[in-house]
Amino acid sequence: MTVPVCSPTLTGNEWKYVKECLDSNWISSKGRFVSEFEQEFADYLQVRYGVSTTSGTTAIHLALESLGIGKGDEVIVPSFTMVGSVFPIIYCGAKPVLVDSELETWNMDVSKIEEKITPKTKAILPVHIYGHPCDMKTIMEIAEDHGLYIIEDAAEAHGAEYRGKKAGSFGDIGCFSFYANKIITTGEGGMMVTDDKKICERAQMLKNMAYIEKRRFLHYSLGFNYRMTNMQAAVGLAQLDKIDEFVEARRRNAKLYNEMLAAVDGLVLPPEKNWAKNVYWMYSILIEKNKFGAGRNELMEKLAKDGIETRPFFVPMNKQPFLKKRGLFRNETYPIAEKLGQQGVNLPSSSSLTKDEITLVCKSIRENHNR
Repeated sequence: MTVPVCSPTLTGNEWKYVKECLDSNWISSKGRFVSEFEQEFADYLQVRYGVSTTSGTTAIHLALESLGIGKGDEVIVPSFTMVGSVFPIIYCGAKPVLVDSELETWNMDVSKIEEKITPKTKAILPVHIYGHPCDMKTIMEIAEDHGLYIIEDAAEAHGAEYRGKKAGSFGDIGCFSFYANKIITTGEGGMMVTDDKKICERAQMLKNMAYIEKRRFLHYSLGFNYRMTNMQAAVGLAQLDKIDEFVEARRRNAKLYNEMLAAVDGLVLPPEKNWAKNVYWMYSILIEKNKFGAGRNELMEKLAKDGIETRPFFVPMNKQPFLKKRGLFRNETYPIAEKLGQQGVNLPSSSSLTKDEITLVCKSIRENHNR
């Protein structure tokens, strides 16, 4: 028996909707599903507009370009994140400025944001790590005080809530990924959402090669081919029908994990603040080697022998060789981000995960405790 770390759940109308695309010949970026998916996803978040893209990374790039962020500008982002949060800043010619994480939520430490603001700062890009929302009230207050944009990276946080409001709906723009392991998927794909009509219109234009309505093949802006296909949107619409079910499955699975692992010394279980609804995109834990008896990598190797897939936490941005080669973060340290990167492991987290599979994972962890 192999337990995958995260796999999609395709049990709804995916086949039916994709077949409609094939039968109608609307397989590219034209067809009813693209606009329906954009609007219905926006409605789910209670925002006005959705702009579909090819990935979560391109959603962030499109967001930055739509706000006019470019060469010489700075964007504040956590060091502990996936590199897809930072690459788009570099695509624009802007500079990422890192902030350390906080141990309580593993998200950006909001108390350290203001010290990183300079006259060149144009935006804050908070990342809702592994499904737990950031402290958006504080981030929004800082942004308002300094006249900064907020671009939320909610790639891992579909359905997560901060004080009852959906992650991704707070900032000027929210960005999502629909990669195969996300809570809902289109295989590959992404979405940016906004309440601002002008931002939406500019993003729709830029993602479509910067075509303009009056004269096709006449371009006034640098455009991008970031169009989602009708077939991808068809899958996304079918997935969206079941998003509440998927979220509740992740939360139910997290509750089972918590119950089975609570008594194991040396494990730090995933956070959920009293103002948050964590959707547990990944069920993520920290391994304290001295107490547990084995380090993160050792545990992952032993779980693999038992047929259990895992993934290590993200490598912090200040530890990325590519970024150091570009002269970034060479002498910068971020102790909490580095601790998370060294100690964290993602356990199997699929929405379709069964109680028996969770029991198997937890049994293997307990057997390796202080071995």
